[in-house]
Amino acid sequence: MSKTHKEWERPLVELEDGILKLKEIARKEQDPSKREQQETRISDYEARRDRYIDVMYANLGPWEKVLVARADKRPYTLDYVQAIFHGFIELQGDRKGFTDHAIIGGPAMLDNRPVMIVGHQKGRSIQERQLRNFGYARPEGYRKAIRLFEMAERFRMPVITFVDTPGADAGVEAESRGISEAIAAAIFKMFELTVPAVSVIIGEGGSGGAIGIAASNRVLMLEHSIYSVIAPEGCASILWRQADRGADAAKALKLTAQSAVDFNLVDGIIPEPKGGAHRDVPLICANVKTALLSSLGELDKLQPDAIYADRYNRFRKMGVFADSLGI
Repeated sequence: MSKTHKEWERPLVELEDGILKLKEIARKEQDPSKREQQETRISDYEARRDRYIDVMYANLGPWEKVLVARADKRPYTLDYVQAIFHGFIELQGDRKGFTDHAIIGGPAMLDNRPVMIVGHQKGRSIQERQLRNFGYARPEGYRKAIRLFEMAERFRMPVITFVDTPGADAGVEAESRGISEAIAAAIFKMFELTVPAVSVIIGEGGSGGAIGIAASNRVLMLEHSIYSVIAPEGCASILWRQADRGADAAKALKLTAQSAVDFNLVDGIIPEPKGGAHRDVPLICANVKTALLSSLGELDKLQPDAIYADRYNRFRKMGVFADSLGI
């Protein structure tokens, strides 16, 4: 039986809860000597917590990477938008009569440069998760993305996308409104862009739902994010008819950032703070901003036609292997 993130991280959470209680006791303590004793005890527990995190994250397996990528407190697209950009204006609607809240987007400023942002957005509370459809975008989400890509091309704005979805919506309504065609059209539109495009996989990069907004010149992954053709549980259900064998499927899928780099599927890994992105949001936002500026700096040297060709060649090289005969 595969563990959930809460089960896997429960000992650490209990230790951190104990530290918070000790800090509250120390804060209320009137006797200076007793307060000093409490502070010493707190320091000991914090050192124990740090050692525990070091051990937990020293050699994460594929399934543990999945759990970290799905952590409830992990930063979502809007968290990065608020920390890295300014002047963001969210645009809604696909201009075909529908709107989708699982994909957000609009223009913003990166330092003093206008850019177009598109990204998946999950929810924190039950109400927001329902509004965002748990990050499963519908056809209108990808058609909204296409509209924003076209706007970026028209006004010569670089495109920055944040990928965090288990996959596209596969419900009856999404199928009836053409989810497959919408994803394909979004991919095609990204391939047509002559402005720089950079994608960052910040959590889950699941199937076509991810690629629909990740056909970029540069694709980066956070250290503990995942990128896969299917969710591990879905893979396990197909192969073994047992969804609880997700850990076995995760190992077979080679879905970690390290594997993606080895297979030349992504262009780089953005390091996460100790214990994952959710443990130091300002630091991971700073790391992402640095990576974005670096990638855009490389692409700024290219002319529009060269940017188009760069993206084309990047994807054409995927899946090419030489056999033992050199054929």
